[in-house]
Amino acid sequence: MSFVKKIIVLFEINGVLAVCKPAGLPTQAPWGIESVESLIRRQKFQGLFEEAVALGGKRHPGGFLGIPHRLDRAVSGVMLLASTPRAARHLSRQFERRQIRKTYVAMVQLRRSESIKVGPFIWQDEIRKVPNEPRVEVVERGDSHAKLAQTRGRVLASNKDVHFLELHPETGRMHQLRVQAACHGVPIVGDNLYGNASSAEDVDIIRNQPIALHAQSIEYVDPESQRSVTARADIPDVSLWDYWRDEFCTQ
Repeated sequence: MSFVKKIIVLFEINGVLAVCKPAGLPTQAPWGIESVESLIRRQKFQGLFEEAVALGGKRHPGGFLGIPHRLDRAVSGVMLLASTPRAARHLSRQFERRQIRKTYVAMVQLRRSESIKVGPFIWQDEIRKVPNEPRVEVVERGDSHAKLAQTRGRVLASNKDVHFLELHPETGRMHQLRVQAACHGVPIVGDNLYGNASSAEDVDIIRNQPIALHAQSIEYVDPESQRSVTARADIPDVSLWDYWRDEFCTQ
């Protein structure tokens, strides 16, 4: 196991741990594979972690760490974890009841034959899991295996055929923002899984490559004070976002 990465902890309040996940890192993974869970456990329970490695352990060591939601491996941004069972229960309940407001930003490439609406928009699509593949697809209404995916958004900035979007998913389907963006003619930059994947082998190679989709903020109700709290994470300083910095940040 390699210990070269470190997760940025934004804050820890009343058992809620807000962290910034880098793209390319899974939320959870089996022992021996780096993940948000393994790195946070290493940072919080250093001695126990090193002892487990020395003894050839096969389970993540340390105290309680609740993970009430996930981010795709290819996506960067803010996540909420729980360091107490009480906080975990409160966060899980808020996610289940869709009481948590999530804001994503995405850099998208407009297809030549498509147009994008200026101002607020709503995407409503029926999506389902593709059998035997790690991806989803948009299907016609009435498919018994499909579920509604709804996202609200707006265009923040544009430069020719590249646009910078703010997205608020109102449902939590697998790869929801990625498949909806592609379906509506504005695939996310770097997301070849919903653009050019042509075979099962391609899917295995490209499904986890970093994409220009970032969880910028997440708003929840604190389990103790019952007040609204917002955690924010800046867009990462990586080459994937160079065009955004060069073209949009200088306007």
